[in-house]
Amino acid sequence: MTPAAPLPAPATTPQGTIVVLGGGYDDPTLALLAGLLPTRTAAIEILTTATVEKPARTHAAYARVLAELGCPQAGHLQVDEDHPADAPATLARLRAAALVFVTGGDQERLTELLLGTEFLAVLRQRCRHEAGFILAGTSAGASALGAHMIVGGRGWRSLLAGGIEVIPALAILPGLLIDQHFVERARYPRLLHAVLAHPQLLGLGLSEETGIIFRPGQPPEVFGDEVVVLVDGRHLTATNYHGRPPGQPIGGQGFQVSLLVAGDTIALNSNQ
Repeated sequence: MTPAAPLPAPATTPQGTIVVLGGGYDDPTLALLAGLLPTRTAAIEILTTATVEKPARTHAAYARVLAELGCPQAGHLQVDEDHPADAPATLARLRAAALVFVTGGDQERLTELLLGTEFLAVLRQRCRHEAGFILAGTSAGASALGAHMIVGGRGWRSLLAGGIEVIPALAILPGLLIDQHFVERARYPRLLHAVLAHPQLLGLGLSEETGIIFRPGQPPEVFGDEVVVLVDGRHLTATNYHGRPPGQPIGGQGFQVSLLVAGDTIALNSNQ
């Protein structure tokens, strides 16, 4: 194995509040989001781009729970093949929303339909510079918010060269690589592989009903019922990743792995 080069720490937290959830039953997270709003009547937009099957039904289900929580203004923000991201009305609704909630499904649809758009530029700008703005994503909607995302790889084959696929994501959280349904779908191997491929990024494996809230000026904090797995490859001492023939086992030494539960925080810029 060859020595791993030293790498910089991830980027700092944006000025907006960002919430990522590993999937599963979302009602407790919606209650958390409702509590973050400046008022319960603030504008909410539910972005269903990742949801392939019956996105209107998905919106309706979330809107119903939010209404029960006293938040009646939950609109359906449609961005898909028939609803362009940069339509003037869509951009106006994005700029007016206090909260944008990104649903699960197929995260590649989010990058296919949003990368290079004014919609994404506005979303990034609001997250970086607007205190009080809230962006939340669940499942695929969480994975797409990192710098890169994993879109392929299952089981032990994930630890073979070529056994996963990692592609650019929306880079709302540019120092991170986020995986979802992590413990439930046994995704440890593919996250380790992804961090070997991108050791400058912190790998976060989010279990279902578990997530992280990024508040401005505070360390990110875990919430929920299960565990977040953090994989830090910034201090790898050796790796055979580069140039490994397809189908051959990959290796690395010096991973730092943490198991985080509700109330634990993450020091994104720590050099330890």
